[in-house]
Amino acid sequence: DSFCPIGGIATDFGDLASLTVVTRVNGEEKQRGSVSEMVFSIPMLLSYVSHVMTLEPGDVVATGTPGGVAPLCDGDVVEVEILGLSKVSNPVRHA
Repeated sequence: DSFCPIGGIATDFGDLASLTVVTRVNGEEKQRGSVSEMVFSIPMLLSYVSHVMTLEPGDVVATGTPGGVAPLCDGDVVEVEILGLSKVSNPVRHA
């Protein structure tokens, strides 16, 4: 239930290469990455995926994560933000 929460999907984001994603755990920044640092561009990834499956409005293509991954504990709060566009926060609960 705490895996891959998604919310606040933006549809007008301007220059894709200028986007920065930040992840915080309990308010402490753990990850920061710019789309410009990705190995493959977003248009290239979407083109590739669209040759394998049909993409519809609202579909999400997960591309990986910047360095800084660490274990999460019960009670942690994870916040992922696309700077200036969208932010989602999710509590971690041991099942």
